[in-house]
Amino acid sequence: MSKNIRNIGLIGHGDSGKTTFSEGALYLAKATNRFGKVEEGTTISDYNADEIERKISISASFLHCNWKNCKINMLDTPGYPDFTGEVKGGLYVVDLGVVFINALSGVEVGTEIVWGYAEEYNIPRIIVINKVDKENVNFDKILEVTKDRFGSKVVLVQIPVEEGMKFNSVIDLLKMKLLKFKGDSSGACEESDIPADLKQKAEGLREKLIESVAESDDELIERYLENDELSEEEFAEGFKKAVLNREIFPVFCCAASLNVSTKSVLDFIVDYCPSPVDFPENKGINPDSGEEIVRKNDDGETGSIFVFKTVSELNVGEISLFKVMSGVIKHGMEMYNPNKNESERIGQIYLMNGKDRKEINEIHSGDIGAVVKLKNTHTGNTLCARKSPIKYKEIDTPKPVIRIAIEPKSKGDEEKISTGLSLIHEEDPSFHSKYDPELRQTIVSGQGELHLDIIVKRLKQKFGVEVGITEPRIPYRETIKGKSEMQGKYKKQSGGRGQYGDVWLKLEPQKRGEGFEFVNAIVGGAIPSKYIPSVEKGVLQMMDEGVIAGYKAVDVKATVYDGSYHSVDSSDIAFKVAATMAFKKCFKDAKPILLEPIYDIEVTVPEEFMGDAMGDISGRRGKIGGMEAQGPFQIIKAKVPLSELYKYSTTLRSITSGRGIHRQKLSHYEEVPKDITAKIIEQTEKEKQEE
Repeated sequence: MSKNIRNIGLIGHGDSGKTTFSEGALYLAKATNRFGKVEEGTTISDYNADEIERKISISASFLHCNWKNCKINMLDTPGYPDFTGEVKGGLYVVDLGVVFINALSGVEVGTEIVWGYAEEYNIPRIIVINKVDKENVNFDKILEVTKDRFGSKVVLVQIPVEEGMKFNSVIDLLKMKLLKFKGDSSGACEESDIPADLKQKAEGLREKLIESVAESDDELIERYLENDELSEEEFAEGFKKAVLNREIFPVFCCAASLNVSTKSVLDFIVDYCPSPVDFPENKGINPDSGEEIVRKNDDGETGSIFVFKTVSELNVGEISLFKVMSGVIKHGMEMYNPNKNESERIGQIYLMNGKDRKEINEIHSGDIGAVVKLKNTHTGNTLCARKSPIKYKEIDTPKPVIRIAIEPKSKGDEEKISTGLSLIHEEDPSFHSKYDPELRQTIVSGQGELHLDIIVKRLKQKFGVEVGITEPRIPYRETIKGKSEMQGKYKKQSGGRGQYGDVWLKLEPQKRGEGFEFVNAIVGGAIPSKYIPSVEKGVLQMMDEGVIAGYKAVDVKATVYDGSYHSVDSSDIAFKVAATMAFKKCFKDAKPILLEPIYDIEVTVPEEFMGDAMGDISGRRGKIGGMEAQGPFQIIKAKVPLSELYKYSTTLRSITSGRGIHRQKLSHYEEVPKDITAKIIEQTEKEKQEE
């Protein structure tokens, strides 16, 4: 039932120990009889071939276990920046973020990203400083950096007795006991009194914890100030409320690979962290009226679910992972998809542990499950009762930071590729693809080079098609800086009726972004009005085809002001051709230039890499617009030509030891330097000759 469910998301930078923690938790809860290892490729959550080969999480995995009469649903999310879309989708449906920090490296860029996502969704958080058993760990320093970045709400509930290779004991500030773990994967521990030499330190930290709980609530602080203490009941209730309201972010110390303190974290999640009933309402909109409505997170409500992830498996088809937002969902129910205006029948319902499935007949409000073979429902869709419709907000996936072009290695595979790319996008909305008719290329874009490598591999594995990768063409634009007036005369006589069209055209530049304007300034019937639309068509054709390098022309004003016609030989086609001739002459005479797309980029790097990152941006013809500090990181804002950003995310990670990330979006177009323009025109001519 809802009150006995805990939905948690394991989040953090790569290699902070999330998957290992999930293995330990499942092993402790006897949901599995072995403690899988990432290095050996035997974990339950990292079961795909790519994950086993690379020894990293690529997809968010859904896991569950029973602990102290509660069902804990765990979403083990990737830490590698290329797969942050998986993190954001998972966080949409959890009620608690368990933020993992590597005790060797501290707060990293990936930590910042997932913390920001949790802030965006207003998710309560606890912090697990993991790998305290590694050499050269300085727990106090890592804690200081964590507090500096995430504020005074970061509060200790555990401290290590020793750090490094000897780490196997913690002081629990809630129980005020020393917990000594066997460190043999069993998670077993012995409780004893706190040693005398640590007693004073522990009491001081316990007092700080009580003060933090008291300060989180006006009534509690009054009682605390009056009595100089809180009762155990007041403290426990106040602590639960403070965690729920994000007034406290409790900190644990852990060695997940040895199952040291994993039990303490699980106990805390059950005893102090929110269940679905602590979030009584889910907001959505009425799909018919667009008005905001709420649905109670209660079994007695009309049923509704939100699909947060889609997985495609061979011999099974699509598996849709969902959260029950309201009501009880049963096998065989008829439901309605307001996103697609389609009906769906709920087939077999499963609980998942990685790729292992356990069938159940019904699932309650607040719980997470999976259903197979929905016809038209995909990631981000709602299913509800048709008589009581609601549509929940879709997941706002991260914007792409890298683009490549792909082409089939075998003729006739285009349709297979298109189908495959479409289905992969349904599984992973942070991946995008489109055929660009202007560039004559299929462009795929995502969160990083590894992300796109995985996509290409899936095309081969699942759809049997191989593609080559090439650099995408750049959508340059042509325009003019000067004015020009030229004649275009098309005269053709080959026996019988001929062709005749005569057009005088004036071109002049428009302000950047004003677009195209066509003006008919013919007076006295020099060109009959019935041919003016054909003149405009000719001009538009050349605007679309370009003149100097084959790219679309923009921001041009074209005025037809004179010409002549023949009463017999003139025709629409003749005036269209004459207009194209006049346009070409005018354009070449009016100081033509190329424009290139300029992108706003925002680069986040640790401070020690700021100089290297700025130097690299300058080497890419980038213009740095400013910098700002964000904890231990620097955010560099710059404008860089798109042509210089190919595989930039890979280079950035290389020069920052994997700790730098960036975001990018189109800003504007500006003039290409003359030397580069000459190279582009030369390349265009070469390609034409090869064709």
